[in-house]
Amino acid sequence: MDIRFTELLSPFLKFLGEQEIAPDASLRKLGLDSMQAIELLFAIEDTFGVTLPDDDMNDDTFATADSLWTVVRAAIDAQHAAGGTQVAA
Repeated sequence: MDIRFTELLSPFLKFLGEQEIAPDASLRKLGLDSMQAIELLFAIEDTFGVTLPDDDMNDDTFATADSLWTVVRAAIDAQHAAGGTQVAA
């Protein structure tokens, strides 16, 4: 996972404390609720300059840090392949 992604994600996880985000950590158990997920979505899109597909906005995507990063990384790669600005990932 990209360091910018984990730094962006951390403030949305109220039960994370001082620990690092494990790729398989349940975002719900770490405190991410549905309203925060929407705010997180906007923050991800702004930070990485991508639009995440509506089809990927579901419970499976927001289940773990790794599942969310997988969708974000795919959006970054798709934008780069389409000739958009490259975002280091």
